[in-house]
Amino acid sequence: MTDQRLDFVSAGRNASGVRGRLAHWHRRLRARRKTWMAIRGFREIVLIVGTYSLYDVTRFLVAGDHDGAISHGRAIFNFEQRWNIAPEHWLNKAISPHVLLAVPSDYIYATLHYVVTPIVLIWLWRRHPPFYGGARNVLLFTTLIGLACFSLYPVAPPRLLGGFIDTMAKYSHYGWWGKAASAPRGFGHDTNQYAAMPSLHVGWALWSGWQLVKHGKHRVTRWLGVLYPIVLSIVVVATANHYLLDVVGGVAAVLLGTVMAWLFGRIGWSKLLPVATEHPPPSSTT
Repeated sequence: MTDQRLDFVSAGRNASGVRGRLAHWHRRLRARRKTWMAIRGFREIVLIVGTYSLYDVTRFLVAGDHDGAISHGRAIFNFEQRWNIAPEHWLNKAISPHVLLAVPSDYIYATLHYVVTPIVLIWLWRRHPPFYGGARNVLLFTTLIGLACFSLYPVAPPRLLGGFIDTMAKYSHYGWWGKAASAPRGFGHDTNQYAAMPSLHVGWALWSGWQLVKHGKHRVTRWLGVLYPIVLSIVVVATANHYLLDVVGGVAAVLLGTVMAWLFGRIGWSKLLPVATEHPPPSSTT
C-alpha cells in the first residue's frame, strides 16, 4: 500500500515537472513571438511611413513648375470639356454655397484618407494576416505610381485655375485645415498642391473599399467598402481639388499597382516584404 502511494506521489511529481517544463517553453516561445511580431510591426510602420514621406520629396521636385502645373491642369480640363465629360463646375456650384454640404465634404476630403487607410491596414494585419502582405504591396505600388506621376507631370487642381470655389479655403474656419491646402493650419507650404493627377485620395479609397468588400464578414462592412470610394470620388471633384480624369487616374493607379504587386510576387522579390502569416487566427469576425 505504501509502495503504491509512493508511486502515485512520484507520478504526480513527474507530471508536475513535465507541465512546468512545457509552461517554461511556452513562455519562451510566446516571448520570442512577441519580440518577432514587434520587430515586424516596426518594420511595417517604417515601410509605410517612409513611402508616405516620399510625398514631401515630390513637393521639392515640382516647387518651381507653377506654370507647367497650371498648363497641365488646363489641358486636362479642356480635354474633358471637348468630350462633354466635365462635371467639375456644376458639382462645385452645387455644394459650395451650402455649409451643410461643403463643410462635411471638406472634412471627408481632408480627414478620411489619414484615418481609413491605416485602419484598414491594421484590420488586415490583425484579422486577415494571410492577405495583409499582398494588399500592402498593392497599396505601396499604387502610392509610388502616384508619386512618380506627381514628379513627372505636375497638375494644378481646378481650384487653382480660376472660375471655381475653393471650398476648403472658404470654410477653413470650420475645420482644422488652412486656406493653402488640406494640410493643417500653418503647414500649407509643406504640401504638394500640384498633385492632382492621379487622385491618390480616390486610389487609397478604392484600395480600402476593395479590402472591406473582399474580406469583410458583415454586410455593413461590405457596403461601406462599396460606398467609400464612390463618395470620395464625388467629394474630390465637388471641392475643386480634382478633375474627373484624376479620378480615372486614381483607379488606373490601383489597377497598375495590383499588376506590379503580382509581378513583384511572381519573380520572388516578395520575400523582401513577406506576408504576416505568424499571426494566430482571428478570435472574432468583422
